[in-house]
Amino acid sequence: MSFLTLERVAKLWPDGTSAVRGADLAIQEGELVVLLGPSGCGKTTTLRMIAGLESPTSGRIRLAGSDVTDLPPARRDVGFVFQFYALYPHMTVAENIAFPLECAGLSHGERDAAVRRVAERLGLVDLLQRRPRSLSGGDQQRVGLARAMVRRPRLWLMDEPLGSLDAARRAEMCELIRVQQLQDRVTTIYVTHDQEEAMRLADRVVVMSQGEIVQVGAPGEVYDHPATLFVARFVGSPGMNLVEGVVHRGEFQPARTDVRIPLAHAAPDGPAVLGARPEHVRLDPTGPLAGRVALDAEAGPWRHVHVEGPYGRVLAQTVERRGALRGAEARIAFDPTGIRLFDPESGRSLA
Repeated sequence: MSFLTLERVAKLWPDGTSAVRGADLAIQEGELVVLLGPSGCGKTTTLRMIAGLESPTSGRIRLAGSDVTDLPPARRDVGFVFQFYALYPHMTVAENIAFPLECAGLSHGERDAAVRRVAERLGLVDLLQRRPRSLSGGDQQRVGLARAMVRRPRLWLMDEPLGSLDAARRAEMCELIRVQQLQDRVTTIYVTHDQEEAMRLADRVVVMSQGEIVQVGAPGEVYDHPATLFVARFVGSPGMNLVEGVVHRGEFQPARTDVRIPLAHAAPDGPAVLGARPEHVRLDPTGPLAGRVALDAEAGPWRHVHVEGPYGRVLAQTVERRGALRGAEARIAFDPTGIRLFDPESGRSLA
């Protein structure tokens, strides 16, 4: 039996807007699951319904075998971390961390010991007597995490907890969260719109769009085998190249060309959209697709070369360190094993 299940959970706002549409999800104990999607997709509303901060319009939520749909937050035993730290400014760091333990009725000695343990794990020992206003943003977020982690709830729920941090601090905090979650094995649901964050943290990723769950899977599965055109575009930095065309007898013909691209997997004849990650596209003087370089940019260890032709624009990712090629003629080829095909009408994966 799953530790947490959502059964056809939906949320309709008073104005008739549908925030979440019949979400079904099963989460195992000890998993770290990331709800990923753009703003307004329903991920935060879903998290708030799990926490008890919002009531579903329909559907049921079950936790550890019990129906908690109508239980208030205090009876669900969850630890919540928000994007904005929500620390009590008049309290010291130690007092902020200890507050959930005080509410739970632990003795002063038990609270001190627990605060010390979590402070050591999160590198906060030297900050315990300071007040939040004297801390950096990253340190304040660590205090927020410590307050959620100071006890072992049944669930940790994290809503964009790193959204206000810079990239370097965000990467550091991602690692810290994952290490602590693996150590404590507390079932964790983490909300973000940052797909790199999701890939770094998750056991499984739940991709949401317009209030619906559109794909659930391990990070590598979602990246390599997107279930829809939306996932193909949204997951990946940059997203998947998409080329419209038609499949005929095991080959793909891009629109407005007479080129044939062999396919490694069988697909039905008819209109299709070819998807390929930039790392599965290469500059090749013998490649089947011709075009001109529209943009040539450095991207860390990679060089991103955008080639435009009658089929649209395709991004090739290469380690070559040649100079700018903008305006030059170029030919590209696809790695057949990296090609994915989608139905242009439904957006669903074909192969």
